[in-house]
Amino acid sequence: MRKTTGLALAFVALAGAVGTTAYAENNHSARMREGTMMRLDKAMKDSNGTISFDQFSDAMNARLKKLVADNGGKLTVAQLADALEKARFEEMAKRIVARYDTKGDGTLTTDDITGREKKVFAMLDRNNDGKIERNELPKSGRMGGHRHWDGGDDSME
Repeated sequence: MRKTTGLALAFVALAGAVGTTAYAENNHSARMREGTMMRLDKAMKDSNGTISFDQFSDAMNARLKKLVADNGGKLTVAQLADALEKARFEEMAKRIVARYDTKGDGTLTTDDITGREKKVFAMLDRNNDGKIERNELPKSGRMGGHRHWDGGDDSME
């Protein structure tokens, strides 16, 4: 396998994972607002259309209050950052596993990853010759980034 083909394959695999991450980050705020509205709607339905401050407070910050309680009644910036980072990466991991997991068992295997790479490779190999040529690569950010060939034989920008 030529060096450029190997690099292209590695790029495509990485771009899939990075694209998933970028998409998740762009939609995070909208999902947070949607989640807040869902919690408030549920609280209102459970209370015949109105909610008290205590019900509102429970709906808004139950997880945050649990974190404070779990840390002895005080939460440092570092503890909060660790909890937020863990939650964010767990969500990203769930999406990646869902995308690659061919058996639906919630785990990733080398076969799952290779299978996904084969699908992406087949999608890029538009003339079905078993190779990806420069003109077959996306010209814009469709693969998760804005990379393009610079015209040299073995390099990408």
